[in-house]
Amino acid sequence: MLRHLPVAKPRPDAQGFINDLMGRTRSGRPLLVEYIVDDVVMQPIVTELLGRQWVAPADDRASQKAWLDNFIEFWYRMGYDFVRLEQGLGFSEIRIPIADTAPGSTKLRGWADEHQGTIRSWEEFECYPWPRVEAVDLFALEYITKHLPEGMSFITCHGGGIFEHLSWIMSLEGLALALYDQPDLVEAVVDRLGELMVAYYKQLLDLDNVIAIFQGDDMGFRSGTLISPAALRKYCLPWLKRFSEMTHARGLPFFLHSCGNLQTIMEDLIANVRIDGKHSFEDAIIPVEDFQARYGERIAVLGGVDINILGAGSPADVRRRTRQLLDICGKRGRYAVGSGNSIPSYIPVANYLAMIDEALE
Repeated sequence: MLRHLPVAKPRPDAQGFINDLMGRTRSGRPLLVEYIVDDVVMQPIVTELLGRQWVAPADDRASQKAWLDNFIEFWYRMGYDFVRLEQGLGFSEIRIPIADTAPGSTKLRGWADEHQGTIRSWEEFECYPWPRVEAVDLFALEYITKHLPEGMSFITCHGGGIFEHLSWIMSLEGLALALYDQPDLVEAVVDRLGELMVAYYKQLLDLDNVIAIFQGDDMGFRSGTLISPAALRKYCLPWLKRFSEMTHARGLPFFLHSCGNLQTIMEDLIANVRIDGKHSFEDAIIPVEDFQARYGERIAVLGGVDINILGAGSPADVRRRTRQLLDICGKRGRYAVGSGNSIPSYIPVANYLAMIDEALE
């Protein structure tokens, strides 16, 4: 692990961050972006480098506040211009609990059941316990917006995208079958999801100090989209467009994190959904510099340090790739460096810090 902080005296400039990504300015400073940083990676940084006591998140307000204070301080001291936290509606979905095997982790991972969903028929649709938007506790999001350091803003979204929740509620296998056997049921589920998420977004966009929406919705895998592009255009992209329109109506950018090969729907995302930036890249699908060469004049490009390098490479490997992206993508503009996906629990802390340090050195 590095024995010093990447930034001694952070000077966040959230509006400058957005202006650079939107192509309004060219400040020349390196921009940092991240989607999620796992607690397993965050904890040793908070305790060893920041010298703070770690408090695990719990149900009581005191523990929540202590964890949120550490969370805010982490994003600030790492050199980000924003704090990002997502929270969503509590949809009933089947999860398979499996122990996280990352060193130092004691938690369970919840893997989506690909074969069995909670809605497989009209009877199950009618009995499904749809959440109430007005019952959602927004304490954590509201707390962050009121405790941001000077110059920082808040980036958030609904936890989980429209396609993700559709495929989790029906299961990926169940959704694939229903697209042929029960398309009216698919439409009913996705429309109910979309209506609830629109109502939820109305609350998110009313929060103070929100500077962007950064929605996650994994729609692809290594060689293509998880369901046909036509099905995504019919059922999911109209709702994603609705979220984007709501965000733009507030004068804010709408960024999209989506894993996998989305080449067949990228033009839809840019021209119709009108995303302002794309996140989540794998070198095996398309290296981020190649994506930027193709689309970087139209949208911002976020992240791109491949998870394989962050997870299995050395700190020197991480520094080399980070510098390469800054030299290529950073010089083109509308680019922020960060991971190709997120910082999960298995990323060595030294590698994460090497990426940050190299960017801000």
